[in-house]
Amino acid sequence: MRSRTLTTMLVAFLVHFSFTPLRAEAGEPKKSKRPNILFIYTDDHSYRTLSCYPEAYPWAKTPNFDRLAKLGIRFTAAYNGSWCAPSRASILTGLHPFGVQSMTFKGQYPSSSYDPELCRFWPAVFRRLGYVTGQIGKWHTGVDAGFGRDWDYQAVWNRPAHPDNAPNYYKKQLISFNGAKPRMVEGYPTDNYTDWAIDFIGGKHRDPDKPWFLWLCYGAVHGPFTPAERHLQAYPGVKVETPVDLFVPRLGKPAYVQKMDVWAKNKNGEPVYKGKGDYQDKQGQTLTEGVRQYNQCVMALDEAIARLLEALEASGQLQNTLIVFTADQGYAWGYHGFRHKLGPYDDTIRAPMIVAMPGTIPAGKTCTVPVSGVDFAPTFFRAAGFDLPWKMHGRDLTPLFKDPDTPASPPSRGGAKGGWTEPMLITHTGRTFGKDTNDLSNMDILEGVPWWVALRQGKTKYVRTLVEDEIEELYDLENDPDELTNLALQPKHRETLARMRAALIAELRRTEAGFVDKLPRVKTAP
Repeated sequence: MRSRTLTTMLVAFLVHFSFTPLRAEAGEPKKSKRPNILFIYTDDHSYRTLSCYPEAYPWAKTPNFDRLAKLGIRFTAAYNGSWCAPSRASILTGLHPFGVQSMTFKGQYPSSSYDPELCRFWPAVFRRLGYVTGQIGKWHTGVDAGFGRDWDYQAVWNRPAHPDNAPNYYKKQLISFNGAKPRMVEGYPTDNYTDWAIDFIGGKHRDPDKPWFLWLCYGAVHGPFTPAERHLQAYPGVKVETPVDLFVPRLGKPAYVQKMDVWAKNKNGEPVYKGKGDYQDKQGQTLTEGVRQYNQCVMALDEAIARLLEALEASGQLQNTLIVFTADQGYAWGYHGFRHKLGPYDDTIRAPMIVAMPGTIPAGKTCTVPVSGVDFAPTFFRAAGFDLPWKMHGRDLTPLFKDPDTPASPPSRGGAKGGWTEPMLITHTGRTFGKDTNDLSNMDILEGVPWWVALRQGKTKYVRTLVEDEIEELYDLENDPDELTNLALQPKHRETLARMRAALIAELRRTEAGFVDKLPRVKTAP
């Protein structure tokens, strides 16, 4: 035991020096303090809402997200999950959903459960190794929110435990503080979460002599899109361009995408949502109205970023805090006919991502390497100087933090010299996890979307729908960023198709997906 402890201490010491300032002057002393980690996680948050992204709505303005990007690295392609719950399960375990054992969704949605002996969350390890761990905001991963096991401090809106309060993304919420009986809290939740996070950063609810990890989980910008009162008049007179494939036909897409039919035209020819109205969606709302309200909700998040940065600066912790901002996934807003998420396309699932640590991580950079939600845990363990407690599916992103200009390898033999050759895998298995995904007959279809698996390497994406005799999809994201042309149907791309298919299967095998040898037959292209 003593030998193992000494080994862990040595690894921690050596790993820390990989996170010391890249621009340190000769003779400048190197800090030995483990970094704090502020992990900001938003909900249903498209990269199109951030003005630091070139694909953003031209009228959207997010000066504080832009400032964060200037302090660090903006990632162009983050894929954390296909919807809320599996993305969070992957974050907490370092595993793809098919590796997350015992997680089940039963009863009134979003009620769910898991066995903490079979489904271990890594913040508990950080606690044992000397970090103070905190979680604030939305919880969507089992009734058991883990206070006292995974978290030292928690101000949690536990949706699975209180389904009747689960729609209250922007209204009064049942909040449980440190495992106590939940109480109804008034106020705008985005602002409340930020207030509690600033208290934590400032030293409340934690040992000031220990490093800390805080997972700050905003419910914005999930529906029902309800801006803060102060933002209700923002973006007047905007007009949202209709995506070219909002209506059928959607050439080269699988059958379920062809059947996607949730939009209609009103008397003015504008796209309107025609699906069944519920707490999240307003039937008959125009595309422009929805997108405007959605972006108005982002404004409170942008203000939160300013306040969090100010709190870190005021407390002298900015240079010793690794800041990671991302979202569970994106949001389609009409692209490929989708309203929500779930689909394998960038416009439905690609999330924004910014990483900053002034003085350590280079500033004002953009990284084009595609990354996955399972990559965060290995990266955080490396930053803290700890060994991984179990085999995880993701990769440590530290090399990209050091050199964000690293090129993403194209899907060619050998890859780019000196580039990032690891593929990015993302899967969608509905509300099914772990060994329950081994049998494809268990497939649950959410909002018309069957299970699928996708692999991205460089600018090439391969998608395989887990339905018998369905077409494959292959996209060149450099020349076709909107994924409108399925190259899998063109004979001249068969070699690339075969290579990407093999790479997908290899990655599923590496991560021990139980269904890897049961993939349904694909439809052969003419």
